This record gives sequence, structure tokens and C-alpha cells, in this order.
Amino acid sequence: MRLLTKLSFFLWFSFLAGPLWAADALPLAGEWRCRLDPQDTGITAHWFATTLPQTVRLPGSLAENGLGDPVSLQTKWTATIYDSSWFYNPRLAKYRQPDNFKIPFWLTPNTYYVGPAWYQKTIEVPAAWRGRRLLLYLERAHYATRVWVDNAEVGQQVSLLAPHQYELTGLLSPGSHTLTVRVDNRLETLNVGPDSHSVSDHIQGNWNGLIGRLELQAGPPVFLQSVQVYPDLAHHAARVKLFVKNTTAKSLTGTVQLAAQAYNTTTAHQVTPIQADFVAKPGESLVELTLPMGEAAQLWDEFHPALYRLTATLRPRKGAADEQQVSFGMREIKAVGNRLVVNGRPVFLRGDLHNGEFPLTGYPAMDVPAWTRVLTVLKNYGFNHIRFHSWCPPEAAFTAADQLGFYLQPEGPSWPNHGTSLGDGRPIDQFIYDETTRMAAAYGNHASYCMLSAGNEPAGRNQAKYLADFVKFWQTRDSRRVYTGASVAMSWPLVPENEYMIKSGARGLPWAKERPNSTFDYRAAIEKFPMPYVTHEMGQWCVFPDFKEIDQYTGVYKARNLELFREDLADHGMADQAEAFLQASGKLQLLCYKNEIEATLRTPGLAGFQLLGLQDFPGQGTALVGVLNPFFREKDYVTAAQYRRFCQPTVPLARLPKFVFTNDETFEAAAELYHYGPQALPQTTLTWTVKTANGSLVAQGQFAPTAIPTGTNTLLSTVRLPLASITKATQLTLEIAVPGSAIANDWNFWVYPAQLPTLPKSEVYYCTRLDAKAQQVLAKGGRVLLNAAGQVVKGKEVAMSFTPVFWNTSWFKMRPPHVTGFVADPTHPALADFPTEAHSDLQWWEIVNQAQVMHLEDFPAGFRPIVQPIDTWFLNRRLALILEARVGPGRLLVSSANLAPADNAQRPAARQLYYSLLRYAQSARFNPVTAVDLSVVKDLFETPSREQFSTFTKGSPDELKPQRK
Repeated sequence: MRLLTKLSFFLWFSFLAGPLWAADALPLAGEWRCRLDPQDTGITAHWFATTLPQTVRLPGSLAENGLGDPVSLQTKWTATIYDSSWFYNPRLAKYRQPDNFKIPFWLTPNTYYVGPAWYQKTIEVPAAWRGRRLLLYLERAHYATRVWVDNAEVGQQVSLLAPHQYELTGLLSPGSHTLTVRVDNRLETLNVGPDSHSVSDHIQGNWNGLIGRLELQAGPPVFLQSVQVYPDLAHHAARVKLFVKNTTAKSLTGTVQLAAQAYNTTTAHQVTPIQADFVAKPGESLVELTLPMGEAAQLWDEFHPALYRLTATLRPRKGAADEQQVSFGMREIKAVGNRLVVNGRPVFLRGDLHNGEFPLTGYPAMDVPAWTRVLTVLKNYGFNHIRFHSWCPPEAAFTAADQLGFYLQPEGPSWPNHGTSLGDGRPIDQFIYDETTRMAAAYGNHASYCMLSAGNEPAGRNQAKYLADFVKFWQTRDSRRVYTGASVAMSWPLVPENEYMIKSGARGLPWAKERPNSTFDYRAAIEKFPMPYVTHEMGQWCVFPDFKEIDQYTGVYKARNLELFREDLADHGMADQAEAFLQASGKLQLLCYKNEIEATLRTPGLAGFQLLGLQDFPGQGTALVGVLNPFFREKDYVTAAQYRRFCQPTVPLARLPKFVFTNDETFEAAAELYHYGPQALPQTTLTWTVKTANGSLVAQGQFAPTAIPTGTNTLLSTVRLPLASITKATQLTLEIAVPGSAIANDWNFWVYPAQLPTLPKSEVYYCTRLDAKAQQVLAKGGRVLLNAAGQVVKGKEVAMSFTPVFWNTSWFKMRPPHVTGFVADPTHPALADFPTEAHSDLQWWEIVNQAQVMHLEDFPAGFRPIVQPIDTWFLNRRLALILEARVGPGRLLVSSANLAPADNAQRPAARQLYYSLLRYAQSARFNPVTAVDLSVVKDLFETPSREQFSTFTKGSPDELKPQRK
């Protein structure tokens, strides 16, 4: 493997310049000629010497210009389809037709093209540019370019993340010329992995085109190729490296001047300029200067994103001057023990993954306002950090992050696990070095560029050594950020050389086996690691689709996946429940994110988390894991202010051993304050209250005034509340707050009577099987309460947990759980003695976790159960946990959750629900509206579902399977 030497590193920096800011520029945006080259014959046929027949508008993509092939079953996708078997269920055949083609795996582009495409434009070079240096600047291409001027080939470049720049000085004279650019987006050009977010159909799409600034630039023959600024906080200075290029045949002398001024701050600061002589020999030269910033230098961080604009002016004693402006921040980031420290202050990364979600264009936004909008949304939700999964954003993203105060981790544009690997001598090995060097040259001055990873979850026999060498390489060459080998899950090898690590061990909710509490944290997962530990891809909790989102897809991508799910829901008779499913599953999703984020905030020594995610991931089977959609817009079940209560620089925390109590107990919650604000808080008094669901005050108090240091958690004391005064089933809320501020957090808990009232004897027949006596009671017009836990056959294949679907069931081949919460009618009289909202909350855990559900495929259309689990949107089965029906002249109430009285001694919520159901069944209000045949009810316990995943996972005819290259 060839690594960059010190000389080659210098050459990379000098060659990979930013734009010539002081140069004249001829914009090339507008109409271009175009021709697609699917057979790759254009080079041998000398298309650069012909007039291309079609027209497109650039910047833009082929899809935006309506070019490419219609999407069909024969489309050769770039991305991997991990499991398409369920898509071949016969009932989905209508979505595999040419006139109604809908794929569920990702968003659908209007057209699709992978291969070479030729772009051509006639340009007029001004007469005033004679004798000047000329440069073609293509801000972002996707992703291999080859350039001709008239009939002369200029060269070729491959980059997924940096501008493609071509020297045209000797090829262009004043007058008319033909510029031809061939763009090739085939993965064979350089295989970075088909699921890398830089190229994958799962996210931004494998687009073909030219975007961002397209221009021809003219500048002097001796110029600043690159200006790189290295803040030195200890000496109140900035070290500046100026890469000078002399394209003449003679050495030249002159002066270089540096001046800097603060901006993006309320405090003005003008830095005293400095000047020095230089000698520029033909070729490249390096001039290094130290710019004193003074004691008044303002530091950049998330709270005070003060920036400086450095102007470097190169004045040869003969010839034209050159000037370049760069933005930088006085900021340093280091790993100190297990902490990440910015400017000497510990930070906790509250991070989100940006996966390349651009649902209108399929390619990255190239303007600062677009990125400012996205980052402002993230900041409003309490985040201070973004990881760009296996891709690097354009300069506009860094500029916006600089101004708003965000810590960014771009990555090498590779997920080298599917289709390629690291450390095995493949071209990707050198390409990662080349690309990250291009990143340092193009974006290295940005204060927000704080962290770097080689990519995501690599494969390779020698990956650990490769990644260790990668970290060491960058540690010795650029001190402006911290480095890690890769973002990985638990099974990946540890790289001790990492300055920080991103690993998945410190995540998840232990609720599959443990009663919910808020005392757990992740200290055991991180304690053996000596460097800062940032949690990898935390969350991934799903919500039901928001079909209102479909109309937002007004660009080149359409949400055909959501359309399919919506139509399938209607085919199952539940179209009218779509919004209820969204709201109920959204509340459960939010509950899971709140508890998992709080667990990270409680964990001593954790350096932060990277959430997957705040917004949906529209690919990989459609992973609806966000409280926002891919447009970074709300879904209306949580606001930014509500989310910030548990995700912001200062968050009250409470360690509750459980959330369900009886009134013979004392409620206890140990309180603490997570504080990573800009400075310590002086003597601070926090208050606590306990209120009922309707807001009535039950108890209140305050904690002793305490000094709150920043960069840690401060223990307060314990809230204690005897519960004897709570005489009926009640939901209560504990809130801890800093009065007069937006710092507050809350937790629901439930109190049930330790001794329930004795119900009068009644005619209700309680049973655990639909036995002969139950059928006789129903036939005689009697009442039956059936506790059917463990007896369900029709629906046995559906796995229900308290927590929702993880990522999505398609991507993991229907791995359980399959259910994403439930909907219930809180006003239904069956639940009169069991306070609940319309969605699952923590009091339901002991009832629904690992419970069986009933599949109502043969029940009457429109039948609605009292408690209805929400199935995975890939199958949309009509399910029930609690239902009632009129069976003949009788009345039947059924629960497939275990409510057996004998099992409820240590399950107060289950005992209370049983009481509520039995009391209802005894009452005159027990009068089911819908009649169901006894045979249909019996089938629940005798006959397997006709429609279940296992019946169509055997594979399908090859000619029907979506193809990929």
C-alpha cells in the first residue's frame, strides 16, 4: 500500500487549492449540451470533437433534466437489496407492473442512469485574460471526470468530496472554445462500497452530473495555491502555511501580508497585520508565518462561534498581486483521558447522523442557507454535533456549521464492507488517503471540522493495521482535529491508536428482559476503553409512516415506498387509522429516544452519542427512525422544545428504580444535573413537583442551592414521596426544573391501590381457553372474559415487545419485534379503572412485553379492538391485544396478554387492568356492537394465519428480482 510521503503530502496541498478568491471568474452555469454513453463508446468515437445532441441545465443532475431510463424491475441498482423476498408476495404483484411500479427499499427517482455522460459547452475567453493562469473549477462532480478543450485532452480526476480542478492555462486563448466534460458514476471507476452513503441508492442516490459552482477562473501566474491556518491557543497565535505556486520559469521575490478580523460575534477584534518577504522558485513553495492574535483573541465553540476572516495578499515585485481570504476559528480539540476537550472545556457530543438525505434532488445541497436551515433545526432539538456517515458534505455545510457552532465529523466516502475492504491492497486503500487529504486542503480551515473517520464499519483481514496507520498518519500531519479509524459496531476490532472511538456497545434499552427503570447506564460497556467513547448509531427506533409526507416529494424523487405502504394499509381495511398509528407509535418512539438519551447523559465518562437518528432514513428498506422526516420537518407528535427537555447542554435527570408503584410504597428518585454549558453555574436552586395528569399539584419541594460545575454531572438529592394518599389508579408526573429558565425535565409514573376493592360476584365466566363451557355461556347469552395468553395460533408468528421495531423489518429479514406500539381508546369503559393514553407508556410494559397478539384477518371489515397493536408497515396485519365482540346472543371480552390473577401478585399494572376489564364485563356498559361468528373466534386459537412472512420467503423467479451491479 502506497502511503503519502511528506513531499507528496505537500504536493497534494499545493495542488488541491481552494478557489482563487481574488481571481476573475466566468460562470459556466446554464445550458450545456449532453449525450449519454451507456455503451462507453464516446472516447473511441471522439465525442469531444462532435457537437453533442441533447441539452441540459447545469449545475444539476441527469435526473433533474429528465435523462436516463425509467425505473423498472430490470433497473441495475448500485445499492444492495438485502432482502426482497417479501416484495414477491402475490398480493404485491400489482406493484411490480410497469404502469404501477413501486419499490419499498428506497425513494424512487424519476429516471435512473449509471454510466458515462458527456457534457459540453461553448465558452468565450475574454481578450483581457491573455497571459493569465486559467483554471476550470467544478465544485462537485459525481464522481470521475475527464476533460477536453477543443480536441485536446486535459486530464481526469476522481473524487467524491472535493472540487475537480483542471489547469487550462496552455490550452485556452482568447476567443471561442469547446469545453467537454465526461462524468462517470459507475462503481467500477473506484469501488467505495455499493452501500456507501456517498454513492448509494439508499440515500442521496448515485447521481450523474455537476453541481455547485461551475466556472472558469483567471488569475496571476504567481499565486496562493492554498492558505492553511493552524490555531495556537497556548501562544495566542495562528500559524499560517501559504502554498505558493510560480508558473513562470524564473524565481520571483516579493512580500506577503496577513490580516485578520473577527466576525460572527458581537465583539469586534482587528488583528494587527504582519508582512514578510518571500522567494518563489518555479513550481511550489511553502511560506510559513505566525500571526499574533493577541490576548483579545476570541475562541470558537458551540456557544460562542466567533470566526476570523484572514486575508493573505501575495505581492511579487514584478507582476500582479494575488489575494485569498479564508475563514477560521481559534479552536482546539483534544482527547484528554476519556474526555473530548474543546478549548480546555470538556464537551459532550449530542450528535445526529446525516446520511445524505436530499429527497428533492438526490444530491447534496450546495448553498449555505440550505445547510443553515438543517443545522438550525438540529440546534433547536438540542444537538451540537453531526456525523456524516461515509460521506463528506460540501463547503456550504462547513460554513453554516462554523457560523452556528457545530462539531462536524465527515468521513472518507466509503462503507468498505459490502463489495470491498480495507487493508487488503485494493485501490480503496490509497483512495481513502487521497480523499481525506483533499478534505484537509479544501475544508481544513473550518472551525467546525473537528473530527475525522476513515469511513463506516470496514471489512478486511488487515483493517486494524490499516486504520491504526491512518490515525498515526493524520496525527503527525494536521493537529486541527481528532482522529479515529472508523465508526463501528461492537464486533469490530479495537484500534488502540484511535484518539477517540465510535462504538455501539453503550446503547440500547434493556427492557426486553428488565422492568423499565431510569437507573441503568452504560458505564460497564465503556470502562475498559482508555480513550473517549462516542456511542455509535444509537436509537434506530421506528415509527409508523406519515403518509402526509408523500406530497412533499416535489423533486426528482418520489416516495413510492410510502405510497405502497399506504395502499397496502387500505387493502387491509385500516386506511382510516393511519394518523392514529403515526401518533401512537410516535409517542412510543419518543419515549424510547428519551430514555436512551438520558441513559447516555447519566453515564460517567461517556464522551457523547451519535443518534440514528433525529430524521428518517429513507433507504435500506425504509427506516422510519426519526421524529423528523427526511426534509427535517416535524411529524407533529413532538416539538423541538419538548425534545430539548432531555437533549440540551443542561438536563435534569432522575434515577427511578421503577415506574409502577402501589400506594403502600414510598416513591424515591435520585436527582442529578447533567451540565455541559459554557461555564459553571453559581449557587443554583432546582425545584421538583409531582402533579396528576390534569395538572393538580400533589407535592413539591426544592433541592439545596448547589454550585454546578460544567463538564460533568452533579448529584442533587433524593425526592421522596409516600404514596398512601393515592387511593385509586393514578398517573403522576415528576418534574425537575431550574426556575426561570428553559431547563426542565419530567417523568411519568403510576400508582395503583395495593388492595383493590372486592367486586361483587357476577355471571361473568372467566376462562383461559375458549372451552366448551365458554361456548355454552355465549350460546345462552352470557358473558365471557377470556384470558387467552399462550393460546393464540392465528397471530402467533407476530412478535410483540414493548419497544418498537428496530430500523425496519425488511432490512433484517423480519427479525422481531414486528410491532410498533399500539393504539387504544382511553375513554373506552373497559379501561375506566386503568388510566392510559391512546398509546403505550411504561405502565403497559408488564402487560405487552413479549405478549401474544391476535391476527384478525377473518374478522368483519371495520372491526376495531379495544387495544390494537400496530404491525410492521410492510405487512399491515390487523391485530388485537384486547377485543370485545357479540358472539351469538353472548358477549365476549378477550385479552391475549397475560392477565391471569394468579400471576399478577408482582405485576400491579396487569392486576389493575384485569380488575378494570372484569368490572367492565360485569357492568351494563359491556355491550359490544360488532357481531363475530363463533367459528371466527375459534380460528384465533386453532388455525394459523394465511398471510405470514414465512409463507413467502422461499424466493421468487429470478426474472422478477430487482437487479444490482
